[in-house]
Amino acid sequence: MKVLKIMYDPIMLGTISEKYLIKKVKGKILKPYYRFRRDRWYGGVVTADVAGCNLRCKFCWAWRNAWTLKPIGLLLSPEDVAHKLISMARRFRIKQVRISGGEPTLGFEHILEVIDLVTKQGLHMILETNGILIGLNSHYAELLSQFRNRGIEIRVSIKGVNPEEFSLLTGAKPYAWYYQVKALENLIEYGLRVCDEVYPAVMLSFSDSKSYEKFKKVLATIDETLLKCIDEEYVIMYDHVRELLNRYELKPKKYFYPGNIPKEFI
Repeated sequence: MKVLKIMYDPIMLGTISEKYLIKKVKGKILKPYYRFRRDRWYGGVVTADVAGCNLRCKFCWAWRNAWTLKPIGLLLSPEDVAHKLISMARRFRIKQVRISGGEPTLGFEHILEVIDLVTKQGLHMILETNGILIGLNSHYAELLSQFRNRGIEIRVSIKGVNPEEFSLLTGAKPYAWYYQVKALENLIEYGLRVCDEVYPAVMLSFSDSKSYEKFKKVLATIDETLLKCIDEEYVIMYDHVRELLNRYELKPKKYFYPGNIPKEFI
């Protein structure tokens, strides 16, 4: 794998990813999924791992599948994905599901249908997103707001505490960091409840305490309640993550090994 040295535009990369990975067949948006699994995160969850992303995070645990521009796994309709999640949740007696791996907001109509189908069955839906497209398109936040009080939880995963750190960690142009923060603002503006239905996560493995405090002040300008529910993220040092970090000569200040993750981070 060649290491990218030229900064890319995440908006453009998202458009390219949608072109190569997402198909429309008989009015249905099909997306590639490479795995469905039961997980310990969030106290127990069923996860659908989607391929493709508009970022190239240098610490990504799913980089082999998230960075692809070739459809891998199975091209599935929203009904296919929802059926699999619902059936697995019932089998394991788990009440919450999520989309993870890549960026679920690519092919936005697809994820809207999945959320609609699973929440109608009484399941709690966790949407993990980098937020860039929701920050760029306030209409996306408006459409997601239809699931208020229906079991939606939107976790906006912000890659670093400022634009410069974002660019260091992702290789992307710094401006896109602001869209991650804007996603929180858009979602709150359209009525999603802070902490219950929308909250920030932030990668802190490469941050210092002073920069983190400045980041908190940015969140406070949106809604001070956000400070109560920041999900602090740290690198999990899987072998393939270590390989990626080494290629970019990037060293985290704090990280966990897979078998030694504190309970509060699971």
